Amino acid sequence: MNNIPENNFRDRIVTMNEEGKRNWIYANQPKGKYYNARTIVGLILLAFLFAAPHIKVASGESLLLFNILQRKFVLFGVVFWPQDFHLFVIGLITIIVSIITFTVVYGRIWCGWACPQTIFMEMVFRRIEYWIEGSGDQQRIRAKGEDTFDRVWRSMLKHFIFIIISWGITHTMMAYIVGAETVHRYIISSPSDNLSVFIAIMVFTGAFYFVFAYFREQVCSLVCPYGRLQGALLDNNTLMVSYDYKRGEGRSPMRKGEDRMAAGIGDCVNCNKCVSVCPTGIDIRNGIQLECINCTACMDACDSTMRRYKLPEGLIRITSQNNISNGSSFKWTPRIIAYTVLTTALIGVLVVLFTLRSSYETTILRVQGSLYQKVDEGVYSNIYNYKIVNKTENEGDLSFKLVSPDGRVELAGSNMVVKKQEKIQGVFLIKLHEEQLTGGSTKVVLGVYNGDDLIETIHTTFVGP
Repeated sequence: MNNIPENNFRDRIVTMNEEGKRNWIYANQPKGKYYNARTIVGLILLAFLFAAPHIKVASGESLLLFNILQRKFVLFGVVFWPQDFHLFVIGLITIIVSIITFTVVYGRIWCGWACPQTIFMEMVFRRIEYWIEGSGDQQRIRAKGEDTFDRVWRSMLKHFIFIIISWGITHTMMAYIVGAETVHRYIISSPSDNLSVFIAIMVFTGAFYFVFAYFREQVCSLVCPYGRLQGALLDNNTLMVSYDYKRGEGRSPMRKGEDRMAAGIGDCVNCNKCVSVCPTGIDIRNGIQLECINCTACMDACDSTMRRYKLPEGLIRITSQNNISNGSSFKWTPRIIAYTVLTTALIGVLVVLFTLRSSYETTILRVQGSLYQKVDEGVYSNIYNYKIVNKTENEGDLSFKLVSPDGRVELAGSNMVVKKQEKIQGVFLIKLHEEQLTGGSTKVVLGVYNGDDLIETIHTTFVGP
């Protein structure tokens, strides 16, 4: 792709050496406008992540909650129940297709700018390392040196802070599942009071600590399926962080008073800064690679070198391979159009379904195995189970009435008062006269009323003689 001799190109991932052992990445901290922008984005996303479970909307619900145990999900204050599972499935499909569409056009910008793994790794854990142990080069020197007091205390402090942050991440994730109030009760209570919860917290804290302290960029290269999918999603029209090999090759250090253009030398001065800041350890000059997460760190590093030697910036930039090879601009290919149309259609369907989402969800089933009962001369009854979910923020005083045919509904027990965001269940009878029966099975339409307002109609069957 960029005139690199074939025998020089690697045949293994960067994080593995020739002996098959881990090659630890000591990335230097980038500096520049893209890193500053990533920092702002990262801080906003981190603030939202840690604050969202604690924010209450006007209804009193959490801003976000994914309570799998109680099968209750809250998105921006709106409660969703298992009856809304179809919305969840369509929403998940929409998100996946949207990410695919975005990747086809813009590459792995999600990975470098919004993925929680990258944000925590680059904006939290690596910054702590820079603060305690210095730059990537200084960390490499310390790692190869002897176990001096200076090295040991720095390492111990770093890992202690890593564990504290991992503990905080675990509790935040738990707050998204069981609620912030429940997590607070767990924190102030004795571990023996909730031993299983305490064990789970320790296990997940250890898992987060292992990922960010040791596994690190391996998550992106070896585990994340999205990274593996990029080979099938990217093409020569995709915008991604790319090295302009036409302008940069052949590489040569800058010499004083040298006319590089006249000498047939490219703009790349072989400073290797783009490699030293890469969080996954790759050399972007070798072309598009599996490990590249489009974080733009190499762009900042290269631009700083270009400014230093008074050369044009953008030797490494966000562009397409077609733009570099033949100067062509971005084109709407059939694949991009198809993904865009599909994404738009899914978003439209999701909006319509949210708009048509009912305020109450009623489920009625005739009691399994039950037969009709003769309760009076010419009058028969069937027994039914009901379950009603109130999705609104108001209490509902509900009742059943037969729409057709004419008959009576008798509720077993108290009135059907459903508090906001709660559900009730119970039993009721439908009584019909034999003149209204149409054989062994009669179609029945039941109305669900909130006061005098018909809110839902249910179709069921009535078994007769």
